Amino acid sequence: MSSTPVIDVERLNLSYGDFHAVKDLSFQVARGEFYALLGTNGAGKTSTLETIEGHRAATSGRVRVFGHDPRDRALVRPRMGIMLQESGFSPDLTVGESVRLIGRLTHRSDRIERVLGVVDLAGKATTKVSQLSGGEKRRLDFATAVYGTPELVFLDEPTTGLDIQSRDHLWDSVDRLRDEGSTIVLTTHYLEEAQQRADRIGLMHQGSFHREGTVSELTRTLPSTIRFQLPADALPLPLPATREPEGTFLIETFSLQKDLHTLLGWAQDHAVDLRDLQAGPTRLDDVFRSIGND
Repeated sequence: MSSTPVIDVERLNLSYGDFHAVKDLSFQVARGEFYALLGTNGAGKTSTLETIEGHRAATSGRVRVFGHDPRDRALVRPRMGIMLQESGFSPDLTVGESVRLIGRLTHRSDRIERVLGVVDLAGKATTKVSQLSGGEKRRLDFATAVYGTPELVFLDEPTTGLDIQSRDHLWDSVDRLRDEGSTIVLTTHYLEEAQQRADRIGLMHQGSFHREGTVSELTRTLPSTIRFQLPADALPLPLPATREPEGTFLIETFSLQKDLHTLLGWAQDHAVDLRDLQAGPTRLDDVFRSIGND
């Protein structure tokens, strides 16, 4: 990847009257990177993205996309594809006309047939947008975002309203974009999508970063867990544990392998059945839930 970032945000501040939505936010996204910007409701991520996309002016700070002010649309917009949460397509246009319109507005070139084939809408080219299902409209949103294979693609809740097969198909298309060198910025409430795919994650809370890093770096900030149930006559455990309301025992540890070995050895030596045993590292949703508790 090039050492020059595709996105460079330096001490970004955004205010609406007395409300400070984004506070001294700084981060970079490298060329070819898959970056997920996540956050609690009202965290400021939408305002941040709107500024990066050139739709909003910063109150203060500096934002550069491909080294340019993102409001310089002639330089930046042809290199950028945006999939919004909700489309603004005219219901009276056909699917093919909608894609062609976006191509003209972004000054990118592509074949409509190719783009519609990517999202399995080739048979809907002459269908009016008003006649599409919710899932088909989301696939059209994605088609217009990736028209011309832009260097930078923003995906805002891309899989909302899609069935499992359509989700898998969309992510296959995103993988191909990455193989071709595109940089991806994702916002989503489906945290498993970010956990599975993002190179790095910026986790926002109250206008600034709560944490930023790889999935491994974020999940290591919380202990791993071991959960199980015990017979009523079991001997005392060899490790500190808490008993949850439903009767399950919980061990939290930063030494999962060592403590799991200790627990299993104790169970083997005393012929104890550890029922419903589950052990594993913290997940991204656990980190998300911890926001506000730090």
